[in-house]
Amino acid sequence: MIDSDCTLNGKKLYGKVQIVSAFADFKIEVVDSFPDLKVEKVNAFADSCGQWEIVDAFPDFTVEIVNAFGDFKVQFVDAFPGLG
Repeated sequence: MIDSDCTLNGKKLYGKVQIVSAFADFKIEVVDSFPDLKVEKVNAFADSCGQWEIVDAFPDFTVEIVNAFGDFKVQFVDAFPGLG
């Protein structure tokens, strides 16, 4: 489970994120309700819980989108990101 300081396994869940198809730091499930983390995609300054800047190189962490058995569930939102 995600810790109250917005980390999982010692990695912060905000910042620069790269979406990959294999060998990701985390596997995530995208859901419409009851997420573990609400994620807002931002263009810069992804410095608070749930803010992700999607990048193609030099990420803080990587994610792979899966249909089941992910490490945590995310819901993409336009405002108020953070712990679900």
